[in-house]
Amino acid sequence: MTMLIFGERINGMYTDIGDALKAKDPKPLQFWATKQEEGGAHYLDLNSGPAIPKEERAEAYQWMVNVVQEVSELPLLLDSTNYDAIEAGLKLCKKPAIINSVDATPEKMERVFKMAADYNAGVVGLTMDKKGIPLDHELRVAFAMELVAAADEYGLPMEDLYIDPLILPVNVAQEHALQVLKSLAQIKMLADPAPRTVLGLTNVSQKSPHNITNLLNRTYLAMAIGAGLDAAIMNANDEELVDVAATTQILLGRSIYADSYLNVFRQR
Repeated sequence: MTMLIFGERINGMYTDIGDALKAKDPKPLQFWATKQEEGGAHYLDLNSGPAIPKEERAEAYQWMVNVVQEVSELPLLLDSTNYDAIEAGLKLCKKPAIINSVDATPEKMERVFKMAADYNAGVVGLTMDKKGIPLDHELRVAFAMELVAAADEYGLPMEDLYIDPLILPVNVAQEHALQVLKSLAQIKMLADPAPRTVLGLTNVSQKSPHNITNLLNRTYLAMAIGAGLDAAIMNANDEELVDVAATTQILLGRSIYADSYLNVFRQR
């Protein structure tokens, strides 16, 4: 299976997107939708971030979905902790979307997996509960099992469940990096067929010095794919990062080698 790239750039945490959301200016969102698709993204992540007040987010997500779909046919990853906003956006998606995200809290799983069933959507599940992110991989995998069980209960196919074992910044939580790799490998053994796995890749380099940010992202992506990673929320316009994803597919035998494999990967 091709490694999936979820383009991360349409996020209100970025100043240009935050300003655009407040002003209802579609141009920055459409610019990044087109640019990320050209870079090799398979999905576009939409996240209002803190730019929009909670009571206005449902309307904001509908607006984001509409303006992005005007210029791109890529499916969407609707990214919010506000499930009313996500549901508002799901109603307008032209292709099956992915809900990002839900942790292993029972009441949240009930809401999200039912919503996924209603709208034929995928789900990103987080290996944590209301107490937070565990350190060791055993607890991460235990939370993953709860998410797998919930998906099964609501009839969500395993190929539509993406388990995120939650990588943290290496500069403050170095011990988590190895635990996440162990989690990725074990999550793939929880069901047959196995759930998919995903990471918010750039978290690993958050607040590290600029001169090593890209190196951390690229190195950890290769390591994570080797451990069982299927998808990443990442910078789809870092050409070398996308090349790492494509090359790792070749070296692991997941894609057939051709001299043009870099172009083939992007065209997919």
